[in-house]
Amino acid sequence: MSIAPVPPPTAPAPAVRLRVPTDEDALIWHRIFDDPEVMEFHGGRSAEFSVYEELTARQRRHDAELGFCLWTLTDEDGTVLGFTGAQPWPHTHFGPVGAIEIGWRLARTAWGRGYATAAARTTLERLRAAGVPDVVAMIDSRNARSIAVAERLGMRHAETFTTPRAGQEGYCYRLEL
Repeated sequence: MSIAPVPPPTAPAPAVRLRVPTDEDALIWHRIFDDPEVMEFHGGRSAEFSVYEELTARQRRHDAELGFCLWTLTDEDGTVLGFTGAQPWPHTHFGPVGAIEIGWRLARTAWGRGYATAAARTTLERLRAAGVPDVVAMIDSRNARSIAVAERLGMRHAETFTTPRAGQEGYCYRLEL
């Protein structure tokens, strides 16, 4: 009689917290995203500080008006790791116009530790509670890490788009909530 090997235990999901971004988060996001690897699929470099100021202000408005936004993601100690959340698709000339997009961007030091998936699952729970019927994730076709997160969430590749950025191919993943 042979005994089947027992698979190794799955690591527990890390503890994550999501909160509405503050004015101070604009500076933190600017600093942690000032990394060519983090920004590889977002233009290759960090945006100017003023872009993050506008982004955090817009997310506060989204949270107040919609009940969701791109929340600041922290670990259990309160260290800011990046953002995860959802917002209306911000473009009107390409992609899933009118859809709610889920997204994540983390500091390089937080990669590969389960934070993006854990935070995105929390985001999906909050979106369901807010009555959002479905979400999309627009992902650069070369971004294997983000594609893996989307697939762990149960999202499925639905469409392929050519983005305005040098004709780069982007995948649209969808999930009904």
